Amino acid sequence: MKTKQIAVGVASVIGLVLILWCYFSVRSCVEERRWLALGPIENHPRRIYDVKFTREFNDMNDVQLQMAQAVGVPPVADRAAAESLKASLVEITDTESYVVDSLTHSIPFLVPSAKELLDRIGANFLDSLSSKGLNPNKLVITSILRTEDDVARLRKRNQNASENSTHRYGTTFDLSYWRYVKVPDYKGRPYEDVPPEQLRAVLSQVLKDLHDQGACYVKYEKQQNCFHITVRR
Repeated sequence: MKTKQIAVGVASVIGLVLILWCYFSVRSCVEERRWLALGPIENHPRRIYDVKFTREFNDMNDVQLQMAQAVGVPPVADRAAAESLKASLVEITDTESYVVDSLTHSIPFLVPSAKELLDRIGANFLDSLSSKGLNPNKLVITSILRTEDDVARLRKRNQNASENSTHRYGTTFDLSYWRYVKVPDYKGRPYEDVPPEQLRAVLSQVLKDLHDQGACYVKYEKQQNCFHITVRR
């Protein structure tokens, strides 16, 4: 008798679980179809106050270099040398807020404080987009740590490239202000694109706040289409 009661109880539980699973599955499908029928998620931006880029972000190389030499690592010869400094450098990989570009003249390593700054910029950028009614986008990192080999190759290609770049110390990274990565669509309902001019304006506000707090130096690079950023702590 007890065995029969246990079997009935187990069957009831299984039946209830199946009913709940079917209910939530159907509701999810209906909701997703409703989203698709509504069309793409539109941007509803609030007013964005643009920053005067060249005026606000004009920390020259000598200022950034002095800080980089104080808080960074000694210049490294190549990637193997950088990887041997695991205690002093952190490898940079894609996250929810930024992606690493196809680096041609640098390698993805930063000192821990610069990595923390990068993560903070990325998080603040996404938060700022959300607060302004703009759909999420990821930042694109275009340059990070340059080895001696990288600097030599870059100077062969571009004579104006600095021989004593702050990128050599693991304290500096470049963020594109024209290129961003749109976050994947949410459950089949597409996000609308955000114009790069708006994204640049939001990023500039984020950087200005951190710059004014003394967290970093920033140079607006017109030719490279990037913000050149050095951590200050």
